[in-house]
Amino acid sequence: MRYFKKIVGERLYLSPINPDDYEIYTKWLNDPAVVGYLGFRAGVNLSNERVELEKMAAEGNVFAIVRTADDMLIGNVDLHNIDQRSRRAELGIYIGEAENRSQGYGAEAIRLLLKYGFDTLNLHNIDLTAHSDNERGIACYKKVGFREYGRRREAAFKNGNYCDIVHMDILENEFRESYGK
Repeated sequence: MRYFKKIVGERLYLSPINPDDYEIYTKWLNDPAVVGYLGFRAGVNLSNERVELEKMAAEGNVFAIVRTADDMLIGNVDLHNIDQRSRRAELGIYIGEAENRSQGYGAEAIRLLLKYGFDTLNLHNIDLTAHSDNERGIACYKKVGFREYGRRREAAFKNGNYCDIVHMDILENEFRESYGK
């Protein structure tokens, strides 16, 4: 089996990342529509991506987003910079192919990862950053309960323009109040 249903939702599940998927990740990470909001430039190569995926797989807390209906890999979601003492972490996510965006998959994957972070990792605060021009992403984050707590003005330079970096977070009790878990 290529993927494992570690965290199961309604339409998708989160599986430990599979380093054998390095070709599809390389494709996605060379797509300006994907990396334009991730804070780094496109230009990943196959051999480097395989090494990175092997590191991520060993670290854990990095998951493939897989559609349940067809076991299709559609993206990646992770918790990183985990601070167990302060019970906080940062969230990252992307959906690779355009046809899988704006379908609610990102929101479902984030909810699954938040439940994992709060219930399994015993976190209290999960935050993320987004570029202010990522309106679809920011709307998704708000939909699942993230709140903006600050901005770093004109801190990202993209395509000849500056945009703000938006800081958002969600607390454990806010998640539980919204989802009754």
